[in-house]
Amino acid sequence: MCSKDCCSGQGGSKPGNTCAPKKAATTNSDEKVIPTPQSLLYPYEVIQEIADFITKGAGVRPKIGIICGSGLGSLADIIQDARIFEYEKIPNFPVSTVEGHAGKLVVGTLEGATVMAMQGRFHFYEGYPLAKCSMPVRVMKLCGVEYLFATNAAGGINPRYAVGDIMLMHDHVNMLGFAGNSPLQGPNDPRFGPRFPALTNSYNKDLINKAIEIGKAMGIESNVHVGVYSCLGGPNYETIAELKALRMMGVDAVGMSTVHEVITARHCDMKVFAFSLITNKCATEYSDKKDEEANHDEVMAVAKNRQKACCELVSRLIREIHTASA
Repeated sequence: MCSKDCCSGQGGSKPGNTCAPKKAATTNSDEKVIPTPQSLLYPYEVIQEIADFITKGAGVRPKIGIICGSGLGSLADIIQDARIFEYEKIPNFPVSTVEGHAGKLVVGTLEGATVMAMQGRFHFYEGYPLAKCSMPVRVMKLCGVEYLFATNAAGGINPRYAVGDIMLMHDHVNMLGFAGNSPLQGPNDPRFGPRFPALTNSYNKDLINKAIEIGKAMGIESNVHVGVYSCLGGPNYETIAELKALRMMGVDAVGMSTVHEVITARHCDMKVFAFSLITNKCATEYSDKKDEEANHDEVMAVAKNRQKACCELVSRLIREIHTASA
């Protein structure tokens, strides 16, 4: 039998120790392993527990939820009277493992409205199932959130897009959904939403139009576009053939997030506004030049340079919502 200083110790087994291999556990050949449906990973009661923890700690019920994309965490830094919750200290909350995602939930006020912002989201490529990636959206809903603002860093496929441009999302192509992977898989809880939610008007047209007007007022109208986003699984960037195929499908920008969050938000009847910061131009022709390959450092650098414009766009739009509802 292994001692505590044997195989489990640093450096492996010690000289002279002989460890008999463990016998394989016997299993019933008729026994079937049934994976837990994604919708059962976070049942309503668990989501309610998380939401109660946040609203009790913050002392307010936010109306607007913000998900900060890669390098766009400064959106949460401008929140006033902030109450900060580290993900690791929130019951049953996952932890973000990606550079540029701080792993904090911030609740406070912005332009007079009560908001909550995620500094760091969860991605499919981190090993999390989609239900866990989008679980915070349901937490927001039970905290009182009516509007979801989702931001992301994306590669520009549309040749008219330049690095640093902002693409307001008016539709998406759900590639993970094409593969049969959805955050809504499994039994449906009607307390969240219907079994078969419609997504034809996922992105709120009024908010898109207001954002266009705000872009004009900011003097950045030439850098603001309206387009279609697609989410791929990652973490690798796309091949030339994949990018060409996406462009043929009408996709303007591609990333590794957001779509499953939007699906979850629409399932529970939240109004959605989302935009992509174009942090690199996707290569759609074959080349041996290394400088044409996408990389995370480039994404972070562009996001940092455009933080001010993104923050102003979000702030002004939140002011519009707050003023209209006052």
